[in-house]
Amino acid sequence: MALKCVTESFANAIHGLKVGHLTDRVIQRSKRMILDTLGVGILGTSTEVFHKASQYSKIYSSIISSTVWGQPDIRLPPAYAAFVNGVAVHSMDFDDTWHPATHPSGAVLPVLTSLSEALPRSLKFSGLDLLLAFNIGIEVQGRLMHFSEEANDIPKRFHPPSVVGTLGSAAAASKFLGLSLTKCREALAIAVSHAGAPLANAATQTKPLHIGNAAKHGLEAAFLAMLGLQGNKRVLDLEAGFGVFYANYSPKVLPDLDSYSWLLDQQDVAFKRFPAHLATHWVADAAASVRKRLVTESALLPMDHIQRIVLRIPDVPYVNRPSPDSEHEARHSFQYVACAMLLDGGITVPSFHKCQIDRPQVRELLCKVELEHPPDNMPSFNTLYCEISVTLKDGATITDRSDTFYGHWRKPLSWEDLEKKFRANTSGTLSCDTAESLIKMVEKLEDLEDCSVLATLLKGPSPSKAVSKLFSM
Repeated sequence: MALKCVTESFANAIHGLKVGHLTDRVIQRSKRMILDTLGVGILGTSTEVFHKASQYSKIYSSIISSTVWGQPDIRLPPAYAAFVNGVAVHSMDFDDTWHPATHPSGAVLPVLTSLSEALPRSLKFSGLDLLLAFNIGIEVQGRLMHFSEEANDIPKRFHPPSVVGTLGSAAAASKFLGLSLTKCREALAIAVSHAGAPLANAATQTKPLHIGNAAKHGLEAAFLAMLGLQGNKRVLDLEAGFGVFYANYSPKVLPDLDSYSWLLDQQDVAFKRFPAHLATHWVADAAASVRKRLVTESALLPMDHIQRIVLRIPDVPYVNRPSPDSEHEARHSFQYVACAMLLDGGITVPSFHKCQIDRPQVRELLCKVELEHPPDNMPSFNTLYCEISVTLKDGATITDRSDTFYGHWRKPLSWEDLEKKFRANTSGTLSCDTAESLIKMVEKLEDLEDCSVLATLLKGPSPSKAVSKLFSM
């Protein structure tokens, strides 16, 4: 029988979707997301914001504890392990991005790795159990964002992962914990009251907390629902419920389970090749093409000959930073990414170190950058483009354009390049053996009998017991 209440239909999907509903494409795409998220999360444990978040979380103690990725000496209560691992995932803005615009994986995967080892050993969860809960967490986020035309654009008021990610976390945790349909609904209602973060904190150390809080708050919502806490039974139906986040919110009942179709089956995600806001990747792509026409293989950029640099991009105010002063501002600067690519011919993790940002050559180039916003260049990750023109002092102008960069869902990274990214991101924390074991485990995740082994490997950096356990299965 068709359900009339949107909230009830969500609870019904969370409770009723089974492993058999997963398609091969959804499984393969979600495994790519899991590998990438683990890699950027482990890399993120080297950042100052992760260190601050983990120091804060250590003040809490619990008999039950979970792994902090790449940190063998730190164990935290499950909600706080999910929090700091979520912070790590977004600490460099290196995590996956979906359309409508959000970072889907970072709020969900840390919850599941924390729960997989914190729950009683009598409750053994398989890799397929993890894949199902993960995809339900992703699906809930996507469905909620499709209820609003506003969500199709790059956000202006709040950071979407702090909103839809909180509900995705609650949904994934509810599935993993085996909550009843009624308690799944209550978890969503509780999560709505935990959701939200203003975009004013973009390009600061606080922004990664949006992902960490989404993971933590969603898990707490599921725990509170288990204990009988109640919320509004129609929280996803109402303008005064989830509708407070979107002016043009128009919710719809989800499809029946018998004919269910996953959004991830229809829409892949984008994976980043360098740690910065996704919109800057079009800029980097176009700037790289211009540089090839300005610079011979062994020469330097002819700085003295450049008079003007014009970027024709969408109007995205929080990525318009003409003179960034920190790594977080540089990650959110169209201007900086263009100049760094023109100067260096590539963007990497060290490109956002303070010493790189403060180079005199960078500052000189930044002064020459102008932005234009063509009316046809809308602020949507699905349609935006970047055109860059470099005008030389002799009057010549070199122009190039990027419509789709490598890593976008229209031009996805290969599994081999995702592996390379993962190895690079984990090389400073995990041993080569552990990294390779994790790659193999994620690649065959649907065959894993006990997904707590994943968390065991994520501890790093002494892999001997974890690896022996893996290969004795």
